[in-house]
Amino acid sequence: MISTKTKIHFFILNSSELKEFLDAKVEQYNSPKFIESDPIQIPHLFAKKEDIEIAAFLTSTIAWGNRKSIITNANKLMDMLGHSPYDFVMNHSKTDLEQLEHFVHRTFNGDDAIQFIKCLKHIYTKHHGLEALFSKHAKPDSVQQSISEFKKTFFEIDHLQRTQKHVSDPLKNSAAKRINMYLRWMVRPNNTGVDLGIWKGITPAQLSCPLDVHSGNVARKLGLLNRKQNDGKALFELDTALRKLDPTDPVKYDFALFGLGVFEGF
Repeated sequence: MISTKTKIHFFILNSSELKEFLDAKVEQYNSPKFIESDPIQIPHLFAKKEDIEIAAFLTSTIAWGNRKSIITNANKLMDMLGHSPYDFVMNHSKTDLEQLEHFVHRTFNGDDAIQFIKCLKHIYTKHHGLEALFSKHAKPDSVQQSISEFKKTFFEIDHLQRTQKHVSDPLKNSAAKRINMYLRWMVRPNNTGVDLGIWKGITPAQLSCPLDVHSGNVARKLGLLNRKQNDGKALFELDTALRKLDPTDPVKYDFALFGLGVFEGF
């Protein structure tokens, strides 16, 4: 097994050696211990499908910046929702929404939180829920069109213009890191106790890697990515490389790239 403790010139690794290395890192980081310091712990607090997917959606939406801060603020948000996200979304009153006015995580504020609750109610009332909407436009090898269509539907009701920036559109060359992470959480099987695997309308083969500064830098060092910007074009390039390593579950390599970047400073 190849170890990062040895000085390896990764540019001379062939594809089978690279796959062996990355598969080992997936096994290392795709374990329950990963949850202890990751925002995915928030949806793991719930048992009901709708609670899980709403908690995960809201948590992934604010998943940028310091991870401790993300977890702290996601827990605060769950407190404001009475630890019953689905019931709050479907049955909130005007007074209930006022409780969200003081929420803030970086540029996502109380107005955005209130808007998200209203948009989520619309999704469940008019479009059969989050899974149905994301599954509707998914292609056999991609969910990027689906993400773009989701954003259109999410904001088809009256909404604050400022809140649109909190849902990315990959068809406008965004890597859509947070939504791709959300979809990984929802779709990949719960074989190791990390991802939740509660959606069946999308398969892991359709998913894309959540591309951020950490995974992007590691991917470049490993020769999986050449493009310098972490945008939609870079995501397509990384997707293509990862699908060659495992066409049935390419996004599992998110654990390897993220782990190498965040935990090992690779």
